[in-house]
Amino acid sequence: MKRLLFPALLAAVVAAAPASAQDWAKARLEKSPRHLEFVSVKHGDRTVKCFVGFPEVKTKATAVVLIHEIFGLSDWMRGMVDQFAEAGYIAIAPDFLSGAGPNGGGTESLGSGDGVRSKIQGLAQTQIDADLDAAVAYVKKLDACNGKVVVGGFCWGGAKTFLYAVHNPNIQAGLSFYGTPAKAEDMPKIKAPIHGFYAENDARINAGLPAATEGMKAAGKFYEPITYKGAGHGFMRAGEDPAGSPDNKQARADAWVRIKAILAKL
Repeated sequence: MKRLLFPALLAAVVAAAPASAQDWAKARLEKSPRHLEFVSVKHGDRTVKCFVGFPEVKTKATAVVLIHEIFGLSDWMRGMVDQFAEAGYIAIAPDFLSGAGPNGGGTESLGSGDGVRSKIQGLAQTQIDADLDAAVAYVKKLDACNGKVVVGGFCWGGAKTFLYAVHNPNIQAGLSFYGTPAKAEDMPKIKAPIHGFYAENDARINAGLPAATEGMKAAGKFYEPITYKGAGHGFMRAGEDPAGSPDNKQARADAWVRIKAILAKL
């Protein structure tokens, strides 16, 4: 019995492990031919460390602001910046834990696990919105940007994407990956179309989707939630893992097709 259960248990541990512990993500990032850099974005007396990736294109590009998981600005998250750049978009990912670690460090100074999660869970929404405002303003002013900005996020970041759409009516779209929706009373403030990416095997998140769909409809807002068959929570990361399940890999591939189609229409 233990032998039969072990592969499933191992797969669950790998899927739940912080992205910073996944060497394949770092290895892929280090091979990228694109221009990637850390920048410091300031607002008030706060400095936010951000990771930026630039596409190899001839014309000005749309920018995508990415909101990391509860694991912070991990190697996997930086890899997603690179992959959006590979797809033809300027991408930027703020480290919302900037200044929260020892000696003023961010995610990289906190290690992984509960220390990172507890710090992130303690962040004020006002600070998160201010950090995002600064990141949006930064990329929008880049010479290589066409002035259009999309916001997307994963898990914790998926929920914050929905909330940021409430806060900022000027973004072009929201890409919310397996994150909880905004409250129904806040949905009338949303102007941007929200595209939801969800996993079939994710009852914790999916339980709130019917109410979110009704709330957005009642508010007259665009909300398109798509659920990927057989996928589990975190499939954008788990599906990239070489040891990931076929369903997670397929969900990730299908999600990328959809992402590119959405962004191409802006």
